[in-house]
Amino acid sequence: MSAEEPWTVGRLLKWTSDYLQQQQADSPRLDAELLLAQSLGCKRIELYTRFDEVVAEAPRGKFRQLVKQRAAGTPVAYLLGRKEFYSRDFRVTPDVLIPRPETEHLVIAALDRLRETAKSAAAQVCDVGAGSGCIAITLAKDLPKFQITAIDISAAALQVARQNAEEHGVAEQIKFVESDLLASLPDSAVFDLIVSNPPYIGLIEKPTLPKDVLQYEPHVALFSGEDGLDAIRELVRQAPSHLKPGGWLLIEFGPVVADAATAIVTASGQFEAPTVEKDLAKLPRVLIARRKAD
Repeated sequence: MSAEEPWTVGRLLKWTSDYLQQQQADSPRLDAELLLAQSLGCKRIELYTRFDEVVAEAPRGKFRQLVKQRAAGTPVAYLLGRKEFYSRDFRVTPDVLIPRPETEHLVIAALDRLRETAKSAAAQVCDVGAGSGCIAITLAKDLPKFQITAIDISAAALQVARQNAEEHGVAEQIKFVESDLLASLPDSAVFDLIVSNPPYIGLIEKPTLPKDVLQYEPHVALFSGEDGLDAIRELVRQAPSHLKPGGWLLIEFGPVVADAATAIVTASGQFEAPTVEKDLAKLPRVLIARRKAD
């Protein structure tokens, strides 16, 4: 292309995709489309009908700044301030982990078990490590009779979760609690199901993480001791006293810690034999354990 050619939507997308690919972005074309749609104030799908449109200097300048930040490693979700999860849009900031598709498997597993008790208006659910609130809010939207307690150790993360709950119209259904796992809950807090996407990356894995994860996402939501199991160990220890007999404990984990996490639950002696569900990549992702009846 010559320098005299106008900067159309199509030309900007082509140039930026090539540039981000050189910067080793995982999804350069998608990143370019999302950032340009943000700069133009339109939906991403609208770009496909505007390829020949010349982009004015103001949105082009905004786009340049976003692309520069993305090339430096800033995750697209933080640049947009939003991330889709379970077909819903959630506010995200650097105070919260970016919701990922793998966590949708955790939500599905929770919904499958909760629907067994959906006739009970008094059913209680606890989301440990709520972050943006995407899990708690999704459960609240799909099961409007249920009461949800959303816990996070970070006050800043809880503020983001509250904002998302307001946007999705379920703020009255969710109680937000600042706590290190279940430590701050009263003994009387007992649930039908506890669901958690805790930190499960070991400090020994730090060198293997992508730059945009290691440098930008909150470490308190990523790392859990040298082997990645500290939070899971403590959650498995605390959970039985806050679960009804026959209540469920669902934990997301990574493939690296899958066997060890399953062994921790089994060794506790408080649960029936746990099962593990795999994600779309056929990797172990969700541990499911049921508290033994008294």
